[in-house]
Amino acid sequence: WNSGLLSSGSRDRLIFHRDVRAAENHVSELRGHRQEVCGLKWSHDEMQLASGGNDNKLFVWGAGTSSHLMRFCEHEAAVKALAWSPHQRGLLASGGGTADRTIRFWNTVSQTPLQVVDTGSQVCNLAWSKNVNEVVSTHGYSQNQIIVWRYPSLSKLVTLTGHSYRVLFLAVSPSGENIVTGAGDETLRFWNVFPGPRSTDQAGEHVSALSARTMHIR
Repeated sequence: WNSGLLSSGSRDRLIFHRDVRAAENHVSELRGHRQEVCGLKWSHDEMQLASGGNDNKLFVWGAGTSSHLMRFCEHEAAVKALAWSPHQRGLLASGGGTADRTIRFWNTVSQTPLQVVDTGSQVCNLAWSKNVNEVVSTHGYSQNQIIVWRYPSLSKLVTLTGHSYRVLFLAVSPSGENIVTGAGDETLRFWNVFPGPRSTDQAGEHVSALSARTMHIR
């Protein structure tokens, strides 16, 4: 979502912008990917849209434009996981599939690649903490793990296990402290991974209090 604009991508390789206030089916379309569009994320300032595809490409589009601003080709598998930092304008994280296994960071202001880390597993989701400069990733083959990373050092704060199939879904609570993950093992797991809004990372030694509860979907 970008205010009243809903953006969607599909196997037809197109990205449609739909204005929920307009009668038209869609108000504009973006062409660039050569295979299925599998990841979309608007920046927090609503000025840039990141898209990832099964063609292993990452595009960044400007609001109100029909041509891409940037095209990155460094991933070696589909790019599904995308997340914009709430702490630094233009800082984008992207994750690659099973043949890639990396999380890459990009500065879309200077249009340059930044750090890269090999996670050892397919990257399914990414989300930044809104309270501290940390990012959580969820994974599929082969370890089905959840990792909390400190940025920009990319040191692992913790690796969480419990899901037996790839962790396809991730959501962050409104407080920014908790996440919920959903996987093909038919469970939802709730984790306390980030500090609250008033917590401080003293001397860079913060380690979140981690816990999990399991809810069976069926």
